[in-house]
Amino acid sequence: MRIIYATETDYEYIREHDRHVLEHLIAQKIRQKEIYLFKSDNDDTIGWMRYGYFWDNTPFMNMIWIDEPYRGKGFGRTAIRFWEDEMKQKGFRLAMTSTLSNEEAQHFYRKSGYRDSGCLLLEREPLEIIFTKNLC
Repeated sequence: MRIIYATETDYEYIREHDRHVLEHLIAQKIRQKEIYLFKSDNDDTIGWMRYGYFWDNTPFMNMIWIDEPYRGKGFGRTAIRFWEDEMKQKGFRLAMTSTLSNEEAQHFYRKSGYRDSGCLLLEREPLEIIFTKNLC
């Protein structure tokens, strides 16, 4: 798998596939290099990752997606390690992410070294588990 920054030519792909970001923010996230695309050996896009900053100073992985046929092959872990290394190079010592308590992703994050650090409970929503990981 190859990991690249999304470019403006990837705007439509991201708009069509990432339903969790406001459309008007996609171009901004691309310009700020906050969206990665994952490419297969034959250059097909097999997933993406989008991040931002919690409290404007802590890298927060908002979304990671690996297409179903490519799951369970280590691509997600590779992508997370790549992102964590990028954040370390930028001088960050802590990374965050979250997932709903009814999603399997919580187990993936724990296996990737993330620790439960809190939660958020919104009305009529499953519990959101907040995870952190020391990057040092």
